[in-house]
Amino acid sequence: MRIALLGGTGDIGQGLALRWAYDTDHEVVIGSRDPEKARAMAEEYETELDSLGVSRSINGFANGMAAERADVVVLAVPPFYVRDTVEAVADRLAEADVLVTPAVGMDRDEGGFHYKPPKAGSVTQLVAESAPEGVPVVGAFHNLSADRLANLDVELSQDTLLVGDDEDAKETVRTLAEEIEGLRALDAGGIANAAEVESVTPLLINLALNNEGMHDVGVRFD
Repeated sequence: MRIALLGGTGDIGQGLALRWAYDTDHEVVIGSRDPEKARAMAEEYETELDSLGVSRSINGFANGMAAERADVVVLAVPPFYVRDTVEAVADRLAEADVLVTPAVGMDRDEGGFHYKPPKAGSVTQLVAESAPEGVPVVGAFHNLSADRLANLDVELSQDTLLVGDDEDAKETVRTLAEEIEGLRALDAGGIANAAEVESVTPLLINLALNNEGMHDVGVRFD
């Protein structure tokens, strides 16, 4: 399977790219608005993997070309770029593709981080409204520590919550998520439940900021 990470030069994109390249045989493609930046970061990821004894080829392209080459497209971009990114690659997406969003709307003040959903109700719902008709959307990977993901020396033992209205698409993302060693995917229902899932992220960041030794905090449900 080909996985494109649009915005794959950022924190969550880097973590997911490295983990999928390290733990699976799927083809990983990095996308960016700047194709040169995408190619440079892809080379950096290859070098890091090579230092760990893993020889992988990772390609970098402009977002549109990355999306066109993929079966699963991950929108690893900040929430305020989500709509524009989807619209920019819409004509490159097919109904057989799966669109994945890990973005969360947040504000920060002196008290900490606070959930700030868009007018659509959640970023996942915003993506669903922006996606071409027939392209399924799944919300996933919202509550993971990007630093922990990107550090391949660290073992994961975390859950990711999935929301989506297309069961086949959600199953595809569940399989991809659980192919990352130490990550378990749990079904949290339809996109109508996305706000509850996304709102956990600022809570986790606030816990990390206010408690010593919890900078890579995640969630695990037992």
